[in-house]
Amino acid sequence: MKRIVSYIFKFIIPLAFGVGLLWYVYSKMDLNEIGKILQYDINYWWILLSGIIGMFSHIVRAARWKIQLKALPANPSMKVLTNAIFGTYAVNLILPRMGEVWRCGYVAHSENKSFIKIVGSMISERLTDTLTVATITVITFFLQFELFKNLIHEKPIIKESITNTLTSPTLYGIILVGIIAFIWLFKYKSNNALIVKIKTMINNLINGFKTIFQMKDKWLFFFYTILMWGLYFIELYVCFFAFEQTKDLGIICAFSCFLMGSIGMGLPVQGGVGPWHWAVIVTLTLYGLNEDTAGAFALVAHGVQLVMTILVGLYAFVSISIDKKKVKSENCL
Repeated sequence: MKRIVSYIFKFIIPLAFGVGLLWYVYSKMDLNEIGKILQYDINYWWILLSGIIGMFSHIVRAARWKIQLKALPANPSMKVLTNAIFGTYAVNLILPRMGEVWRCGYVAHSENKSFIKIVGSMISERLTDTLTVATITVITFFLQFELFKNLIHEKPIIKESITNTLTSPTLYGIILVGIIAFIWLFKYKSNNALIVKIKTMINNLINGFKTIFQMKDKWLFFFYTILMWGLYFIELYVCFFAFEQTKDLGIICAFSCFLMGSIGMGLPVQGGVGPWHWAVIVTLTLYGLNEDTAGAFALVAHGVQLVMTILVGLYAFVSISIDKKKVKSENCL
């Protein structure tokens, strides 16, 4: 029963939420018009280029992770790490966030290293990505300050909602109670299983983050981070040139879509299906694009990511299977 409940929370609920949101977003659009756009108004060579760029971004992520793993020390081959990254995204299409656990287990087994230490390096990698998204958010806010100001001016309800939230005594009361409860639990219930689990997680985060400072090639790590996120952005940006209606919207619009899409991808939903589409469509409509075209763009831009993820995932698992057979055959000799 416990396993069934766990399966429902890890797979069924995220999938239902994503599909439900996707249906809600597209139910308001003219699907016949979207079909015509997909059939006649797209240069799919740009879409193919987007998929290729996406594949290279995963390879760069593997190269970046290799630098962190050397600090453990561990030195897996690029083939192992590339398979790990390709496989991660494929597993996440089925079970959100479980791909991260899978890749750590795969690399730990391949290199005969501590699973916990490998997890620590993965956590520090994800922390770096979180900081990168935060930086992109700040940059986008300042680049698009006039757009946000005009949006608030046109829709006073948004300004009123933000003001009411920030001045609400209830908000600060909840924060205060939360802080007091947090301190009390850690002081008087330190042996509680949940508290022990939280402490372990915090320690793993700290230890994982330390690997960034223990690396020999710190500057190369940060170069790979910039290159990887640059490729993520270009992967989306080239899709703008596939549509007549989006090719002149400009790099700032693409940057805003990239930010909102990254936040949508951060939600624990299989492949970001639903949240990613909604975030990108809303952003494009703010720039004056009609909903049907924005919907078609989101379907194609996300679709190429999805197809690429499935293909590289299949490659990874076939490659891993062949390697296992080779090792088994060598051991039998």
